[in-house]
Amino acid sequence: MRINKMTASFGKLENESLSLHPGLNVIYAPNESGKSTWCAFIRAMLYGVDTAERAKAGYLPDKLRYAPWSGAPMEGSMELSAGGCDITITRSTRQKNAPMREFSATYTGSSVPVEGLNGSNAGELLTGVSKEVFRRSAYIGQGAVAVTGSPELEKRISSIVSTGEEQTSYSEADERLRQWQRKRRYNRRGLLPELEGKMDETQRRLELMEGSVQDIESLESRLEQAGEECRRLEQQVTESRKRQRREALDRLSAGRAETDKCSRAHDAAMEELSRRREEMRSSRFGLQSPGETEAQVQRDMEELKTLKEAASKKPSALLAVVFFVLAIAAAAAYTAVNSIFVIIGAAVFCAVAVYLLMGYSKARQAVNRAAERRREIYNKYHVSGSGELKEALEEHRRLAQAVEEADREEKRCRLAYENARELQRGLEESAMAELDFTGGNSEAARLSRELASARAGAQRLSQQIAEINGRLAAMGDPLVLSSSLSSMQEEYEAITGEYEAISLAVDTLKEADTQIQSRFSPELGKLAAEYMSAVTGGRYLDVLINRDFSARTRTSDDSIARDSEYLSAGTLDLMYLAVRLAVCRLALPEGENCPLIIDDALVNLDETRLEQAMELLRQIARERQVILFTCRKPKGAADD
Repeated sequence: MRINKMTASFGKLENESLSLHPGLNVIYAPNESGKSTWCAFIRAMLYGVDTAERAKAGYLPDKLRYAPWSGAPMEGSMELSAGGCDITITRSTRQKNAPMREFSATYTGSSVPVEGLNGSNAGELLTGVSKEVFRRSAYIGQGAVAVTGSPELEKRISSIVSTGEEQTSYSEADERLRQWQRKRRYNRRGLLPELEGKMDETQRRLELMEGSVQDIESLESRLEQAGEECRRLEQQVTESRKRQRREALDRLSAGRAETDKCSRAHDAAMEELSRRREEMRSSRFGLQSPGETEAQVQRDMEELKTLKEAASKKPSALLAVVFFVLAIAAAAAYTAVNSIFVIIGAAVFCAVAVYLLMGYSKARQAVNRAAERRREIYNKYHVSGSGELKEALEEHRRLAQAVEEADREEKRCRLAYENARELQRGLEESAMAELDFTGGNSEAARLSRELASARAGAQRLSQQIAEINGRLAAMGDPLVLSSSLSSMQEEYEAITGEYEAISLAVDTLKEADTQIQSRFSPELGKLAAEYMSAVTGGRYLDVLINRDFSARTRTSDDSIARDSEYLSAGTLDLMYLAVRLAVCRLALPEGENCPLIIDDALVNLDETRLEQAMELLRQIARERQVILFTCRKPKGAADD
């Protein structure tokens, strides 16, 4: 296959074209001019863009890295020659999330499609190798000169240097066997650990079921004893409650009888007090206290005494009459004598008589008032004399004393009644406490608590038995578990045999691979050594390659080969370039060779070795197209 022309809308390339010719193509351009983008475009046109890749930290997949900067759809075309025909392949984008998914292949200059060529197989049919082999052989990306191993590349090289069978790979076979091993045992995972866990779990369940049966038998025995204890306590509680009820009722009845007796006595005392008060109320002095009555009567008696004395002094009008007669006589004498002194004497006698008469009138009124006041006092007490008043006072004293005695008796009876009622309340509270068969301190309460505790214990035992029975039911049938355990043991033995057989196969495969490796590495190393000698002017003679394609090299002056850590950057690039070219020689199909794509793989070389490398590429370009992208302008190369 040979690439003739490319047109790309890819990354920074905006509908740009690149024409190529057979042999060595050196595309010289400075950094950031799109060289790596053209390399990625070639790979994308041949093998498509992987849309399943996802962005990661520090890594962008091609579908994002090379999205056209202009925002246009990712697309391009490639004119190439293969199998004696000129073919034009195109890839375009219809959906944004599937860049370059649309593919077409036609014969150049016509619209006739190339039969059998599609977007999935184009790269492999045109180059003769898969995408993985292409990337590890003919495609040398920037900074990726070193070869990394892959099963496909290994199969291809092994088929050439050994059996010719391209379907076998030690890595794949070893990995498959080890997958089978891991499937059966890998640390704590795999069929064997899983079976071990299941067998351990089944054995544990059987042991647990056996222990659970023994626990149930023990719990049922304890439950039967608890039932007997409950029945004994129930009988004791019943008898104790009957006895306490009877005793409490007897005390309550006695208390009620005493309370009724005190109540009747208090009622009688209340009636007697009421009767005595009514008698006192009906007396002359009513309900007035004896002290107040005596004080009042004493005051009235003293007033009666005073009034009696005042009434005993009866006035006389005789002297007034005498002077009045004298006044008349003097007046009569005046008519006879006609003397002023007679008139004056008559007037004096008359005035004295009037004065005496007025004094008599006042004295008479005072006696009358005293008599009237005495009558008022006697009428107040409804008596006719002082003796009767004294008798009334004595009667009042007797009635008041009777009321006082009745009142004392009522108070005594009331106190006795209240005490009886308080005692009755105490008896009722005591009876309630005694009849509280759960929280009290009585014998029945204590026995009731013991009974409740015994019943709770029996209930707990029943629950434990039910829980264990439930667990037993959930565990399954012991016979089924035993049978399952036997089957698992047989399966375990069979898988163990398989595991041992696979382990033997791994060891055998490793021995066989060692033999193949003895042919694989020398053949590849021989070719790489030829290329290494060519690009170093014969300084480096040997290249030793491991299965993972890591390499060592030796100069003519070295006794042993040097690891890559001891090589300069330029020498290291040359060594891996030699390995790459050897891989291309062995891995790529013979006949019409696919192009060799190199992206800035010679930047670390000095002028001498750069020229030696370019000479080697010119030799290789005689057999296959070589496309070299570089930022260093080799001698004799023209700008492209």
